[in-house]
Amino acid sequence: MEKNVEWYPRENYLRKVRDFYHETDIIKVITGVRRCGKSCLMETISKELKESGISKDLIFYYDLDSSEYNYIKKADQLKDLIEKSFDSSDKKYLFIDEVQNVDGFEIVLNGFRSTGEWSIFITGSNSYLLSGELMTKLTGRYIEFEMFPLSFEEYEDMKAFYGKSISTERSEEMQNYILEGGFPRTITLDSMMAKRRYVESVIQEIFEKDIRKRLKIRNKSTFETLQKYVINNFGAITSLKSLTKAISGTGTPISEATVARYIKALLDAKILYECPRFDMKSKKSLNGEKKYYLADLSFYFAQNTDNRINYGPVLENITYIYAKSLDYSVSVGRIGNLECDFILRDSNMNYSYVQVSYTIALSKETEDREYKPLECIKDNYPKYVATLDPLLQQRNGIKHINLTKFISEGNKF
Repeated sequence: MEKNVEWYPRENYLRKVRDFYHETDIIKVITGVRRCGKSCLMETISKELKESGISKDLIFYYDLDSSEYNYIKKADQLKDLIEKSFDSSDKKYLFIDEVQNVDGFEIVLNGFRSTGEWSIFITGSNSYLLSGELMTKLTGRYIEFEMFPLSFEEYEDMKAFYGKSISTERSEEMQNYILEGGFPRTITLDSMMAKRRYVESVIQEIFEKDIRKRLKIRNKSTFETLQKYVINNFGAITSLKSLTKAISGTGTPISEATVARYIKALLDAKILYECPRFDMKSKKSLNGEKKYYLADLSFYFAQNTDNRINYGPVLENITYIYAKSLDYSVSVGRIGNLECDFILRDSNMNYSYVQVSYTIALSKETEDREYKPLECIKDNYPKYVATLDPLLQQRNGIKHINLTKFISEGNKF
């Protein structure tokens, strides 16, 4: 059962799941990078169910990564565990953490789902959870809720929730957020050294549990060279060919096929997210060209001793992950020779366009550079220039927003 702990409520995700709390025909699948808060979300859901009047005897919670249940690796073991836990024909609520540890878990869960007596919630830390043949057979019978580390809004709220000091200068808090990252556990740690050490342990845990044993990586040093290179160059336009050339140039021979396999592993483990490029004139994807963003900026700062912030890619990364957390589809746009940082599309097929820059206040040339791509887009969807400037302006119907304020207020594009 859930721990007796007061968890910070991740309301941005809870409101997405609440409509499905009592649905027995749909399995609720919560995915996200390790340690981003999936378990705490499930425990908060369990708490809300009990507060709504559901008996604790009808709520069953199993963490398959824990010492109590990590022996469960096969479908029949999971089936036996669940069957021995209940003695009621009432609707029951089943929570299983890190369910991908069990081979064939889909068959077991589908069996319980088909009885109409179980509302089932599961978590998984990588894309393998949803990639197998068995999960394909469950298409239409599950819904995925993807979680991310804390947004800046949540970072501020969680610090307040746990009584941590918050700077009166929001710009200073944004800098803290950039350097510390958004893994919830780091909020409770006081020193930067402890925060960095924790993130390093998360990276190692992801490698050992989600990458090494699944891919059978023989040369760990080559993988780590590629991982560090991609993390250090997040937000840059790249391709498998250019990555292969760059890694080989460091004295580490590697084939393009191996680069592709390692990149897919980082994507599946949700360390990286892939943002494709899109030519807005031809309405075609630019094959091979893309940007990679980090699930959390702490992956970069934990592996580098330099605390200087390159605000260009950093603010892009914050914007990208924030947009993904709001369920936007995101791509990079090209308009002739001009680049639009992000094209966003929501679930209603509405678009918005976002340019991201540290500032446009330096010169007229800087301002023109950021506005011009948006001015070339000839439709009436919203267009934004997002900066850290305190003083805002408007130009040709394009909204100039302060990114820190915009995100801290939970606004949508």
